[in-house]
Amino acid sequence: MPVVSSDTTSKLSKVEIEKVDGKYDFYIDGEIFQVKGAGLDVDNGRNFKALKDAGANSFRTWRTKDAEMELDSAIKYDLKIAMGIEMLKELHDFDYTDDAKTAAQFEDIKKQVQKYKDHPQLLCWVVGNELNLLFNEDGSLAAVNPKVYDALSDIVDYIHVVDPNHPVTTTFAGGAIGPHVEVVMERSPQLDFLSYQVYNDLINLSKQEQKNNIDKPYLVTEFGPKGHWEMPTTSWGREIEENSTQKAEGLRERIKIGLQSDTTGRNMGGFAFVWGQKQERTPTWYGIFNKDGRPIAVLDELTLFWSGKYPKDRAPAVKGMTLNGKVSTESVMLKPDKVYTAAIDAFDHEGEKLEYKWAITEEVKAKSQGGEFEAEPRDVKIDIIKQEGGQIEFRSPAKKGEYRLFAYTYDKEKVGTANIPFLVL
Repeated sequence: MPVVSSDTTSKLSKVEIEKVDGKYDFYIDGEIFQVKGAGLDVDNGRNFKALKDAGANSFRTWRTKDAEMELDSAIKYDLKIAMGIEMLKELHDFDYTDDAKTAAQFEDIKKQVQKYKDHPQLLCWVVGNELNLLFNEDGSLAAVNPKVYDALSDIVDYIHVVDPNHPVTTTFAGGAIGPHVEVVMERSPQLDFLSYQVYNDLINLSKQEQKNNIDKPYLVTEFGPKGHWEMPTTSWGREIEENSTQKAEGLRERIKIGLQSDTTGRNMGGFAFVWGQKQERTPTWYGIFNKDGRPIAVLDELTLFWSGKYPKDRAPAVKGMTLNGKVSTESVMLKPDKVYTAAIDAFDHEGEKLEYKWAITEEVKAKSQGGEFEAEPRDVKIDIIKQEGGQIEFRSPAKKGEYRLFAYTYDKEKVGTANIPFLVL
């Protein structure tokens, strides 16, 4: 049975994309709707109220697993949903030359569309996430089998027939890569708009997209901190993460260049990544919230972007972190079971007293690809000998190996984060 709102004051809306005075936008029942939102991973981020309070008007999902809860929350907080429809990827060994399996996937997707197509909070369909994500042996992006996009085309056609009220898109990893966009436009030209997912490259997206010379609107369905693949590594190959203030400041600049300064008229907004917390290389890399539910400074910048002003309480600002007098880019190596110092330099915008927490973890054993599940690394008991403000003396792990030291600095509501990978040898 289709899922519809139990709120009798809500009704199915007609969502269209129109070009007015050279600018594409969503229109809901004839009224412009400028997308301001975040990608919501419901397993680790169900704070819909905080999303609304920050000035957002929408969120995107990756699949329909928790769609009913999400739709109920969307009604409660007056948020629109870019509903994710999961298509399996070649990256994860789905074979689109297997007609039976492809047909079975199509039948399952039909049921999902039928179930949710008449919900009043539905904005659009996001069919397939980063279907172009496939790697060559050297780590570069490979070309997927075009039959992937034949399957996508069948799904888009089906949605257009049974649900003429909501536009359809698919997302691209790596931005507007010419050959990748070209094959999709050949096989699925009836897509209503395109969606690109970029991190540091948000600053280059407009130029990249203009080179393709396709007059089709787009959303940025993932944007956030610099990706782990975009950062330098230690001498032993571990990715170096920015602290929370560096992430926030970098994101502010990328938003200005990649979203607010677009002159093509094709950029319709985007969804920040990710509303909640997830493990990917570290437990702090991509989440707008810490694992304990406290937001980092990235939320302050998104609030400014969405609402036009900073919140009254901003997250602690991290100026830097050292381990044994060295910063993260210096490939810190320690001896086992020896005493070392570490320090985090931070301040609070409102002058609140800060509290500090320290933790050590092992490094990730099995790295995920394409944002799939990644097991959190094992915590290691930290032996703090002395702590004064943001500085500690601690004993290094007795066992040789790869570790990461995390520092968290708290005000009453929010947190600043930093970490340094280190090698015990």
